[in-house]
Amino acid sequence: MWKWEAEGEAKAVIVMVHGAMEHHGRYGWLIEMWRLSGFHVIMGDLPGQGMTTRSRRGHIDSFDEYLVEVKDWIQAAYDFELPVFLLGHSMGGLISIRLLQEERLKLAGVILSSPCLGLVTEPAKPLNILSFVLNHIAPSLRISSGLTIDMATRNADVREVDSNDTLYITKVSIRWYRELAKAMKQAFEQIEKVQDVPLLVMQGGDDKVVNKVPVRTWFNKAPFSEKRFKEWPKCYHEIFNDPEREDVFDYAKDFVISQLKAIGYLV
Repeated sequence: MWKWEAEGEAKAVIVMVHGAMEHHGRYGWLIEMWRLSGFHVIMGDLPGQGMTTRSRRGHIDSFDEYLVEVKDWIQAAYDFELPVFLLGHSMGGLISIRLLQEERLKLAGVILSSPCLGLVTEPAKPLNILSFVLNHIAPSLRISSGLTIDMATRNADVREVDSNDTLYITKVSIRWYRELAKAMKQAFEQIEKVQDVPLLVMQGGDDKVVNKVPVRTWFNKAPFSEKRFKEWPKCYHEIFNDPEREDVFDYAKDFVISQLKAIGYLV
């Protein structure tokens, strides 16, 4: 994991969790925006992605590997003795949800960015059935993710950088897919177990990766005492990379500031 300290006196700590296929290096702009706004940031690369072990790229044995890793990042955030916020994008949002269902964490709030609760394009039915068999006999077999850079964002500059990013994953294992599918199912089945913390869900209105319908369904059913939902109409999947990203960031920051004021940390 890596830590970036705030410019000046820190107000809180933001623990960020990236999505599938990607890595922390793609969040330089967002990290800097938080840091310049007075927040420490903690982030790492998830198992099998980014700068983690190359031999397991695109593979996990269990979705719990992600939960264990992110829990360590949150524990590191506690060392600052400041309020802690969790921000998860896409699969990172799903990881955040599963953590809230399995653990009781000391968090001032959670932000979910286009959380992976359903896919726009599901695998063909024969392939989906076959994946159950392959999960037992060849779990590490890797197949194309079917995702492209153009599906993620409308930002041409980000697309250009991503096209030359050697850490970007294009193939995932059968086990990885089955674990992702299981985690999405658990997010709904165990919705009543979720920890009650202030929640902000932001969703790209023209998301080409995550199906926005189950995201809204989950949000409506989730038993949070305080929750906000914001759809960004023109945005693709990566709302913090799209041309509107400064407005998206300001909205997220407003949520964080409002929660700090609510707990009496800011006046």
